[in-house]
Amino acid sequence: MNRSIAITDALLDYVDKVGLHEHPVLAQCREETSRLEMAMMQISPIQGAAMAMLARLIGARRYLEVGVFTGYSTLAVALALPDDGQVVACDVSEEWTARARRYWQAAGQAHKITLKLAPARDTLDALLASGEAGRFDMAFIDADKTNYDAYYERALKLLRPGGLIIVDNVLWNGQVVDPTDQSESTLAIRAINTKIHGDNRVDMALLPFGDGLMLARKRS
Repeated sequence: MNRSIAITDALLDYVDKVGLHEHPVLAQCREETSRLEMAMMQISPIQGAAMAMLARLIGARRYLEVGVFTGYSTLAVALALPDDGQVVACDVSEEWTARARRYWQAAGQAHKITLKLAPARDTLDALLASGEAGRFDMAFIDADKTNYDAYYERALKLLRPGGLIIVDNVLWNGQVVDPTDQSESTLAIRAINTKIHGDNRVDMALLPFGDGLMLARKRS
């Protein structure tokens, strides 16, 4: 019995064609990023559209992002927020985020986005220390895998009840089920998947979507 259809390149092209409405600046960001050496770090258009839809469905107004790269995911969600919505975006690369700022400005969304160029753990700890616990609606974690647990714990504290955490790359190109892969990043991803699966603070679902998306909804 087939548990899922095979996702071919032709089928993905079809999804990109009829499965979303991509803002012109998002398309520009995606196309320009695709020519960079680190292009594999960018999320897909359908993932951006899905994240934007989730933001709309939960009525998100404040969004937290750990791992910006060239800003596609940041912009995809910012476009889904109301005009007075707020994004706190965490990254350490001035080079990549300089590109991101251009796209945010071009799309008229820069006023919503506060970029924090510092280690994300420090930024999240500072948010908690300044009384921001329980004030965010949605968080996206897509950064260094060995810190996923630390980011998850802090994001969970920063979310309101009913808020949503999205964790990217949780299937890690299939390496999560390869017992011979004992690399630090793979072990960290296996650990966070197991942790969230057993975490009674959240409702969860792991989607075999892109490189794997973990959804964790904070319970009341």
